[in-house]
Amino acid sequence: MIEGGTIRYDGHVTKAALIVNANSRSGARACSDAEDLLREMDVPLHAVHPLRDPSRLLEVVEGAVDAGHDLIVLGGGDGTVSSVVDVLAHREVPMGLLPLGTANDFARTMHIPADLDGACRTIARGHVVDVDLGLCGRNYYVNRASAGLGAAVAEHMSPRLKRRIGPLAYPVATARALRKHRPFTATLEFPEGDHESLTFTDLLQISVANGRYFGGGQLAAQDAGIDDAMLDVSVLRNGSPLRLLSMARELRTGSTTDSSLVTHLRTGKVEVRTDAELPINIDGELVANTPQLFSVASNALHVIAPPTWTDGG
Repeated sequence: MIEGGTIRYDGHVTKAALIVNANSRSGARACSDAEDLLREMDVPLHAVHPLRDPSRLLEVVEGAVDAGHDLIVLGGGDGTVSSVVDVLAHREVPMGLLPLGTANDFARTMHIPADLDGACRTIARGHVVDVDLGLCGRNYYVNRASAGLGAAVAEHMSPRLKRRIGPLAYPVATARALRKHRPFTATLEFPEGDHESLTFTDLLQISVANGRYFGGGQLAAQDAGIDDAMLDVSVLRNGSPLRLLSMARELRTGSTTDSSLVTHLRTGKVEVRTDAELPINIDGELVANTPQLFSVASNALHVIAPPTWTDGG
């Protein structure tokens, strides 16, 4: 909400903390610029943390919240956001976002401008909205979790590759992962009874999306939202290189038409079991393994979005 040009969330923001992952693609050079811009826009910064060690991120965010900061301004990419939401979920402290990563899919979902000035202006002049978080077991995430190819892509996506070629790192890492992929079998159970139990063989990937975008701008579904209390599940089977290329083009547009290679499901909760234990990629980080239960934490995160943002579409 806006009152007199000042962010409000259960009262005036009086104490904001700027926390930037200085190892993110743009973070090292952006922190001081963001600090200057936010101060010029009257955002009440009381602490600034340019972090060179990403392992300290949770500790610093937790410390800022415990110290009474009533706004966390976070600078980083999707992995940075995903790790921080474990601290901010279900807490009455909103997050402002400076998209400084490679893909910035969460920022795209929230319509937050990619340029630093626009992102700072959103924090100073936007409004707070409630969005859903996905849950992979007890791990919160914003965009998507995946097993199979998506996890293999994360393994090949080094920070050096992202810094060197930016968004092109995704197709490069995908090509590398495809060369080593081994098909797998998976069973999906739906505890809420909205679908029958399903078993799939010869799989390339299973993905469970909470947000609207992932993988550098790929749509989870045309009507996917981050505030609909639903997960968009895509099951991808193996195929020839030409058919996989055609499938990738179709998926990028958010098509939910089932085919011999793709099955789409929408649900509030799904348990995924695989024939062998597989790593799970959660917003670009490998932090879990199958089997896992995926669910939705509705309205769990408070985010400052542009005034025009009204839903997850």
